[in-house]
Amino acid sequence: MDLAAVTGYRVATSRADLALAPGERFLAGGTWLFSEPNRDITGLVDLAGLPGPRLEVSREGLRIGATCTIAELLSLPPHIGWSAQPLFAEAADALLASFKIWNEATVVGNVCRAYSAAAMLAACVTLDAEALVWTADGEDRIVPVASLPTGNGTTTLAHGDLVREIRIGADALRSRTALRKIALAELGRSGAVVTGRAHADGRTVIVVTAATLTPTVLRYAAPPDPATARDDARAAEGFYTDALGAADWRRHVAGVLAAEVAEELA
Repeated sequence: MDLAAVTGYRVATSRADLALAPGERFLAGGTWLFSEPNRDITGLVDLAGLPGPRLEVSREGLRIGATCTIAELLSLPPHIGWSAQPLFAEAADALLASFKIWNEATVVGNVCRAYSAAAMLAACVTLDAEALVWTADGEDRIVPVASLPTGNGTTTLAHGDLVREIRIGADALRSRTALRKIALAELGRSGAVVTGRAHADGRTVIVVTAATLTPTVLRYAAPPDPATARDDARAAEGFYTDALGAADWRRHVAGVLAAEVAEELA
């Protein structure tokens, strides 16, 4: 709670209220926002007042609003045919967070924070999610969630751009999924996360996160054998070194986990 420079707070009830003044930032769950000093923030614009459903299920798939919490997504009743739905719980368990955080943190917030180990980001990229972006200049654009991160904690979003919702299609939700992760410490942040999905017709997607600065998406027309998945994962770019793991270790374990995911999905 180190936002000592904040002097203003307002609730947005329409799109017109989303125009940010200098120093203002959007507030959804706030679990990251309130955990850092952020001394450049002087005002908060609360998204809680925006109209529309926080979470919506339809024949087309799933729409996750900007204020939908991780807990709300996990409490969604199982839907017949949505084999991928358990991936959300697996991703939530991969977060370095308790159920208390799940009740406040938002899915969209985790995606937009864009940390390489952002588990909701991993799940959404694996399911080929798209983001509806309300831009600061009043335009709408729909982009793949995978294209939002530009680095570990940076995105293509400009100041004042808002991800209004994330959309996941029914076709992806009907796929089978798998998740593997590894960390240097038992309760530490993941050093590598590999997720995947497979369709009945053989189409397969394997995604590497946490180990690379941005999501690495591998696509196959038919199920890859474990050795192929391993080699493709290790050939990815963007492996990095920090206190939670060296780049060469991340590259190695990403290959091991990718092979395990490919074997499970096959």
